[in-house]
Amino acid sequence: MRSLWIVVFVGMVISALPAAELVWSGLLGPQRDGWAGQFKVPERWPEKLQKAWSVEVGAGYGTPLVEGQRVYQHARQGEEEVVWCFDLASGKQIWRKSYKNPFKIGGGGERHGKGPKSCPVMADGRLFTLSITGMIHAWDVESGSLLWRKDYRGKWEKGNQPNWGVSTSPIVDGDRLIVHLGNDGVGALMAFDVKSGQEVWKQGEHGTSYSSPLLVEIAGVRQVVQWNHETLAGVESRTGKLLWEYPAPHRSHNQNMPTPVFHKGRILLGGENRGIKCLEPLLKDGKWSVNRLWHQRKVALDMSTAVINGDHLYGMSHFKMGQIFCLDPRDGTIRWLSEGRIGQNVAFLALEGHVAALRANGELRIIAADPAGYRARAAYRVAPDQTWAPPVLLDSKILIKDLNRLTLWSVGS
Repeated sequence: MRSLWIVVFVGMVISALPAAELVWSGLLGPQRDGWAGQFKVPERWPEKLQKAWSVEVGAGYGTPLVEGQRVYQHARQGEEEVVWCFDLASGKQIWRKSYKNPFKIGGGGERHGKGPKSCPVMADGRLFTLSITGMIHAWDVESGSLLWRKDYRGKWEKGNQPNWGVSTSPIVDGDRLIVHLGNDGVGALMAFDVKSGQEVWKQGEHGTSYSSPLLVEIAGVRQVVQWNHETLAGVESRTGKLLWEYPAPHRSHNQNMPTPVFHKGRILLGGENRGIKCLEPLLKDGKWSVNRLWHQRKVALDMSTAVINGDHLYGMSHFKMGQIFCLDPRDGTIRWLSEGRIGQNVAFLALEGHVAALRANGELRIIAADPAGYRARAAYRVAPDQTWAPPVLLDSKILIKDLNRLTLWSVGS
């Protein structure tokens, strides 16, 4: 009887403890590595997902963000960019803020629309958005009040955006918001104080790209790894000091778009028509260098960022009109390739034992994270089409931003 009371008491204590707060604070999750660690993988994937709610929010490719029981979304409606806050459980609007932001996209990119392509980032009660024209806004997450704004559209002669609009996503390191601003020809990696918006440091003159920065530690040095218009660069996060560079220029149609992947001290860099390279920055006798360890040319990343699950890289090559692949990052060996014609883009997340692959046509595939062979475990229709924004997977919930709507799906019990 005594042991039974102990079990009951322990159960009561555990149930009284607060549940871990749901957090998805930016592009590819809290660590910008695509790992959806808070998602509870079901023992058996259901035949269908359950739709909890769906709301119209406007166009754009930015991922929704989650903190606790609130969802935040950055999008475009007409000539305005809009920032939304919704209740996670019901989809009910909590607040909405907007600002005028006319935009004309470069030729050839019209099908992608004029919505913001950058993913917001959230830290310490602030939500930071980057408009498609390169304006930074800092919002109070509780009330939606505008805290500060930075507009660099007049800083450079050809503006503060690349040809098809800003797609890079800012990142936060402590008290610094870090982002690469500029246009195709000139720009700078910049850090701003999160509280005031004041410039902390500025590094370089290279133009911006469509790729996003990472925060990593290499040889004990915390640094920003950023693929700009000309190089892959490592910059000390605290001071803005350039540590190392590796030439990787954007030329013609070979655009710098995917975000690099960091794995065990190495950087996996893939670009349109250029395959995937494995680069290792090294610090010896106070000097940095970069070794290229291998170069795999049989698969190449276009707009889709790959993710690590276990010790393998999963991504989409744009060859053969789209193929999902598994690659061994130790030597670049391709372990398997899916069928072709997957489509123009896939947004990936890594889960326990699985990879979630959101195709641009509105299909969410759940794939076994198994280097032995390609196996699709489940497939769900989560939107009619146009799912370019990265998804969010938390608890048993899946948030999907499609062409104009934000929808919450549930995997069920």
